Amino acid sequence: MKLLKFTSKGIYCIPGKFYIDPWRPVDLAVITHGHADHARSGMKKYLCHHFTKPILYSRIGRNIECESIGYGEEILINGVKVSLHPAGHIIGSAQIRMENKGYVSVISGDYKIQDDELSTAFEPIKCHEFVTESTFGLPVYNWLSVAEQEKNMREWVEHNKSKGKTSVFIGYSLGKSQRIMKALEGIGDLNVHYSIAKLNEAYESVGVKLPDYKTIDLRDDKKHLDGKIILLPPALVDNPAMKKIPNMAYAICSGWMQIRGARRWRSADAGFAISDHADWQGLLSAIKGTEAEKVYVTHGQTAVFSKYLNEIGIYSEEVKTEYGDDEETMEMEEVK
Repeated sequence: MKLLKFTSKGIYCIPGKFYIDPWRPVDLAVITHGHADHARSGMKKYLCHHFTKPILYSRIGRNIECESIGYGEEILINGVKVSLHPAGHIIGSAQIRMENKGYVSVISGDYKIQDDELSTAFEPIKCHEFVTESTFGLPVYNWLSVAEQEKNMREWVEHNKSKGKTSVFIGYSLGKSQRIMKALEGIGDLNVHYSIAKLNEAYESVGVKLPDYKTIDLRDDKKHLDGKIILLPPALVDNPAMKKIPNMAYAICSGWMQIRGARRWRSADAGFAISDHADWQGLLSAIKGTEAEKVYVTHGQTAVFSKYLNEIGIYSEEVKTEYGDDEETMEMEEVK
């Protein structure tokens, strides 16, 4: 029983006649999460988790037709049983489970195994075939615990305070920034760029409590930010306005910071390997937990990771998609 087809528009459920995270306009798009490389404009109708709906409204527009369901809630689309299950990536992120005539396919979207206490924690779903990401599908990527990550960020802020420095954190507006805010709660005034504040509202609209913060625009006077904690999206790195922040020390928060030298790429003062994607061990544990007979690897370190899966006895194939590579570019477009 063939459920899925990898097409030029996106991943297509053949009997269900719908797409999952398509990158070209289609009639029905089932969306794994609200990041811009997975949830694009131009679809006739969207289906997503309840918590993703306000994110789509914020990023795409309130004029879209969007249906939402909860985790574990099952709906029937052209005879295919469809349900959403926690992916742990960001708020509302979901694995898409499809069942037809006893055959089960699951598409992970982006996911992480670590529980950040903001998004609903990842749950492995048994299936016949599993479509996985592999953004950090190399053995070098192994994250510290969430507690250790938060401790390191807080210690960096305290060090900067002792030197009269302003602590600036760079992280994606959706998911990463909210984790940084949570980690730094209570150690200083939080000031977030308006693009981050816009997405904070999507969190708060579904009952997620975030630390108190002030919204800033770097086009305004920046003297009052001296000595404060500031959160900015990646688009503003190297922006002249950022460089005028008084006594600035800045840190990039990204899984890429695991690699020695990545921090120097942008001349950052610090780098924290914090990611909303699974690391090497997380990917392997998630895939083994599905007990899938076939695994399709969609984006990231596809060649290395797929080869390794085959070597350990898990049938795997690479598939070409348009996920992942444009995430930072799309973040840049939002804050121009």
